[in-house]
Amino acid sequence: MNVRSVFHEAAQALRFNRLRSVLTTVSLGWGVACFVILYSYGDGFELALSTAFRAVGQDLILMFGGQTSTQAGGERSGRRIRLELSDVDAIRESVPLLAAISPEAMLVRATVVRGHRTQTVTIRGVAESYGRIRNMTMTSGRWIGAEDQIQKQRVAVIGAKAAEKLFGEIPPDGEEVVINGLRFSIIGTLKSKTQVSNYNTPDNECLFIPFETMSFLRTIKYPDFIVWSPINPIFRKDALRQVRAVLARTHNFSTNDERAVRMIVFNEFMRVIDTMCLALKVLLGFVGTLTLAVGAVGLANIMLVAVSQRTREIGVLKALGATRRDILAQFLLEAMAIVTLGGALGVLTGYVATALIGSLPLLGPLFKDTTGQGDIHLQISRFAVLTSTLMLETVGLVAGLLPAIKASRLDPIEALRYE
Repeated sequence: MNVRSVFHEAAQALRFNRLRSVLTTVSLGWGVACFVILYSYGDGFELALSTAFRAVGQDLILMFGGQTSTQAGGERSGRRIRLELSDVDAIRESVPLLAAISPEAMLVRATVVRGHRTQTVTIRGVAESYGRIRNMTMTSGRWIGAEDQIQKQRVAVIGAKAAEKLFGEIPPDGEEVVINGLRFSIIGTLKSKTQVSNYNTPDNECLFIPFETMSFLRTIKYPDFIVWSPINPIFRKDALRQVRAVLARTHNFSTNDERAVRMIVFNEFMRVIDTMCLALKVLLGFVGTLTLAVGAVGLANIMLVAVSQRTREIGVLKALGATRRDILAQFLLEAMAIVTLGGALGVLTGYVATALIGSLPLLGPLFKDTTGQGDIHLQISRFAVLTSTLMLETVGLVAGLLPAIKASRLDPIEALRYE
């Protein structure tokens, strides 16, 4: 038999057993669709959770004072270390691996009045670089600038939730609020953040004013925090070491004393998020693989039944000159044809299903966010399609190989006498 004859015989067999072929194809397609959709859910979950975590800042490092745990420079251990505003300039000048740095002074539960509305809001006094470090995106207006700092302008940028509480549906830009008796103009409104990591108060519920202007409301010599980010994540450890060395010289403590100045590296918490997401994706992939395995068992069973039903046919083919390789190729082609059609059907079903579903709620209801930032957006990945296709072809090869070998080894005389 030539190659064309092998293909023709395989196609004829599939057409003759049309119902069986269709049902097997659909079962395999369902397995692929399940795998693709489940993996798409895992990818969407990971993206939503990691985006919400990174909303706190771009490689954010939060720094605040602590207590010395060792003696150094003639000083006793247990001495309190308070970060000062001058430390910001010292770090900026001495550490070249810094991308941006900003002091932060907070006024928690400040009274903010707008017309007849009074709210308790957290006020943050920050530098112009703070917006870059903390991933601040403006919905309207502008962020705090250098001139605002120099001239100690009474201007403020308002978070999305704080704007809703104070202004309702009215655009805040250009409006005025009174903070602890002082009048401030709103120059910008922040885009709403779906934020699963923060410190003190979520950004959506805060007002941000120039750090120098905060001196009208409280002393700014001792910032509550200093926030900064390295120029590149690969230089983070070196930057941390250099910053601690600068502060150790300034405040007279040991460079190895990590308790003297506390540094919280938010990116280190991403390992927990990554582990959670990986565990979920492995679980979903395992469920999808089991679904494919069920389809493989069905395919193997169908092919074994086909060998039994077509024993006499195999005998005729061998009597007409078909070799073991021809018989093996015919049954393998039948199995691979079913598998390929099932895979195409499954991928198409996955695309249609994810397009119809679109997105699923995750963090939105928890944070009362209707923007969709915290939702799981389903989108089929190339990796899921390639993986499911490779798995399915392997399944088809294994499931069709054993029945094909059995068929190719049949004795033609015994096959012709088979009832």
